[in-house]
Amino acid sequence: MHTGKIPAVITLHTIGVRVYYEDTDAGGIVYYANYLRFFERARTDWLRAAGVSHQEMAQAEGVNLVVRDCAVQYLRPALLDDLLAIEVGVADPGVDIGRASLRLTQRALLAERPGRPRPTPGTETVLATGIVRVACLERRSGRPVALPQRVMRLINAAIPGRPSDHSSASIQPQARASSLQDGTAQQQ
Repeated sequence: MHTGKIPAVITLHTIGVRVYYEDTDAGGIVYYANYLRFFERARTDWLRAAGVSHQEMAQAEGVNLVVRDCAVQYLRPALLDDLLAIEVGVADPGVDIGRASLRLTQRALLAERPGRPRPTPGTETVLATGIVRVACLERRSGRPVALPQRVMRLINAAIPGRPSDHSSASIQPQARASSLQDGTAQQQ
């Protein structure tokens, strides 16, 4: 049961997703499984915006990032033509970031609903939350392997107090990427 309290999250990336007719069910709301697609798109876009391609990782480094498990809580419905802000973040870096896996906290927020005033930043309605664990696997054997160093650097650079690499103890500023109008993301 949902308690109503949304956990604090260090946001790594945000993309905008417009709800199209194909995303809705017979009741006119976003079909529940589509939130998983929106979350996947945001995770992929986060890596892509940082110059990390799934295809290149697979070919050059011989690894794949795969979903190990996920859980979604649906709090309020999204409707046709709504603009959603889909976030990728980390709730507890000490627990969420492992040697061969990441536990990412994702949220779908209502950024704009036609015919209603646009919410001010930070007051958006949370529609769904998700926890997704992504594992790094060696392509040929399917066995867990360490996350690529460039992925670890990307994550560590975005989280206050985390070293930017395994040998440094420097503190890096938080990064936040966002865009809501056209679905592309920009680093702020």
